[in-house]
Amino acid sequence: MEKKHMDNRPMLNLYPDSLGGTVESLCQILDREEFADVFSSVYILPSIYHSDLDRGFSVIDYDLEGKYASKESLKRLQKNGLYLKLDFVLNHASVQSPQFQDLLEHGKKSAYKDFFIDWNAFWEGYGTMTDEGYLMPEKAYLEKMFFRKPGLPVLMVEFADGSRAPYWNTFYQEIRQTADYRKRYLGQMDLNIRSQSVWDFYKETIGKLAGYGAKILRLDAFAYAPKAPGTRNFLNEPETWELLERIDGLTKEYDMALLPEIHAAYQEKRYETIAAKGYLTYDFFLPGLLIDAIESRDGTYLARWAKEQTEKNIRSVNMLGCHDGIPVLDLEGFLPKERIRALIDLLVGRGGYVKDLHGSENIYYQVNTTYFNALGENESALLIARAIQLFMPGKPQIWYLDLFAGTNDYEAVKAAGAGAHKEINRTNLDMDEVNKRINHDVVIKQLEMLQFRNTFAAFGFDAVFCVHCTDEGMDFQWENSGYAARLEVSFKKMAFKMTGKTVQGEELYLLSHGNS
Repeated sequence: MEKKHMDNRPMLNLYPDSLGGTVESLCQILDREEFADVFSSVYILPSIYHSDLDRGFSVIDYDLEGKYASKESLKRLQKNGLYLKLDFVLNHASVQSPQFQDLLEHGKKSAYKDFFIDWNAFWEGYGTMTDEGYLMPEKAYLEKMFFRKPGLPVLMVEFADGSRAPYWNTFYQEIRQTADYRKRYLGQMDLNIRSQSVWDFYKETIGKLAGYGAKILRLDAFAYAPKAPGTRNFLNEPETWELLERIDGLTKEYDMALLPEIHAAYQEKRYETIAAKGYLTYDFFLPGLLIDAIESRDGTYLARWAKEQTEKNIRSVNMLGCHDGIPVLDLEGFLPKERIRALIDLLVGRGGYVKDLHGSENIYYQVNTTYFNALGENESALLIARAIQLFMPGKPQIWYLDLFAGTNDYEAVKAAGAGAHKEINRTNLDMDEVNKRINHDVVIKQLEMLQFRNTFAAFGFDAVFCVHCTDEGMDFQWENSGYAARLEVSFKKMAFKMTGKTVQGEELYLLSHGNS
């Protein structure tokens, strides 16, 4: 089935309060001369909605939060020619969601009694009841399951009438005692996609996000949603793909593209499956491969990955940094293990924090750090990384803090407490800080490159692309409708040259850095 795709021009990525404190302030920044024709779209993370945890990814409801954004400010972005990418969290909703609160209040009489997954009802006939009141699945079923945290993914809920029942909870949970000795829950409760009420909710939410102007929906945690006894309950097949097709059907009237978000080792080829089914996919390989190429002065693996995307028609969204860390799990099966280990050691040595899956050092997941710190706070390295990103296949997604050469925020990590390593790369920049940094050479040059990438006609998902390694580094070339663009990179000299040629054959000097 043919799917909807957006253009492959650059997209800004940030929280609604990342630059200037509000989306209205963001509009003012993007209206500045320096940002003219730099981006085609903006990805605003889900703290734009009512949420309570994980800086937005525990959604209470999809109404605009109000403090950071309004419908008017979103419309202003669109009037300036910027379309939106927004998050839709398929697998779970906050404990504070109206649906779960109604369940807590009314129990089995709730209109949302089947909106979430009753653990005991799900596992009935497949386990043994424990003294704590939840079913323990038989060993044969547990051995097949994938876990995101230690222990069973269960939250034991106490209803208003004093009765208790376990509900499926893949991700975060916390129970607090209030002053009146009642329990207050925090967490992200899994939705029951077999319930019609959930599909009614999905349809209503997609319509709401379309009303905000969303043209790309990032589907967060979608692979955890389909569940069945005896399966992994992560990326179950074919149910995961059936879920995507059904969601895609709900977006047809709104002319939206779907971007399913999933982390998996290269060797599993999940990215290839998503692309083959016609969806955009994330290039979670580029961040690590780029650092490996720059540090080793060897672009072999990076070139191989670029060629694979072209040959297999993989349409991706790529990035350097993002609201999460630098992926390393994804590189398994592509980059040799010793180079992955060396990459992790390098990033940690430069101040990053390793995030492992449920405490196992053998299942490395990502390293939390800014990309600038990951490159040793080397401005030449950052400019080379940006230049290569813009010449790689895919739609470049630009993390705002990378653009402004942000460094690791250890105070934010300390203030947020245990397990808050991601805050290292989420520093908000007020207007004064934006005004100060925008005049830095490393920012000016990135904006110039982005403007070229956004406006020059040589690029496109259907353009002709080629790349090869040279004695010095790498050579990238694009051609489309008579326009041509070229990037020559020297890892040895930490330099590059970017040029473009028009249909008339006029060669434009665009940008060079170092003695290329």
